Amino acid sequence: MLWYFIFHPRGGSSRVEEACDIYARAANMFKMAKNWSAAGNAFCQAAQLHLQLQNKHDAAMSFVDAGNAFKKADPQGQENISGRFTIAAKHHITIAEIYETELVDIEKAIAHYEQAADYYKGEESNSSANKCLLKVATYAAQLEQYQKAIEIYEQVGTSAMDSPLLKYSAKEYFFKAALCHFCIDMLNAKLAVQKYEEMFPAFSDSRECKLVKKLLDAHEEQNIDSYTESVKEYDSISRLDQWLTTMLLRIKKTIQGEEEDLR
Repeated sequence: MLWYFIFHPRGGSSRVEEACDIYARAANMFKMAKNWSAAGNAFCQAAQLHLQLQNKHDAAMSFVDAGNAFKKADPQGQENISGRFTIAAKHHITIAEIYETELVDIEKAIAHYEQAADYYKGEESNSSANKCLLKVATYAAQLEQYQKAIEIYEQVGTSAMDSPLLKYSAKEYFFKAALCHFCIDMLNAKLAVQKYEEMFPAFSDSRECKLVKKLLDAHEEQNIDSYTESVKEYDSISRLDQWLTTMLLRIKKTIQGEEEDLR
């Protein structure tokens, strides 16, 4: 009946707004009655309607309320604790995506990806948790929160190298961790590369490891041309994405900055 009310041709967006309000009121009544599963479902419906109305922030808040309600759902009886954390995690991912694409608030996107990762860990869904954490690392590095990004890349890389199916991707995570180290300090990066080679010998033979070593040499020699040529050579085979381009440019600027200081 309510969906007929929403999509009835008369009334337009005002009917959707009224329906949204009804769902929100119902959700709060379910909360008062401690019927957490029903409250979560009602908040979800309200969130979807907010999205329909282009109310991105209100949608995000409704998804947060839904996630909190599902988290409290009674695991006894017909409620199954397995799956509730996954539902909550998915809601936090939806919120994070709203913040990163619609509201452009990266700090809040990071917070919700971290929440989603925590919920997935609660279900022991480590693969899904790592996907969320890698999002956190990507944005943390962009915000120059390098240590946070390094910890995640090292954690996911270490986990990947022990898996026959995922070990090929470990080199990528150690590569990104090394670049984050490089953005902090050249010596940090050199020591990190040595550590990754000891942990994961296959990293030594990768193009990524060889590139970092060339960049370290160029930085030590204060040779911008050598640095640029090494990046171009790598890019000609493995195209650089926006994140890698940003990190490599930041490192290059440290060479230029030091050169300017010497003049």
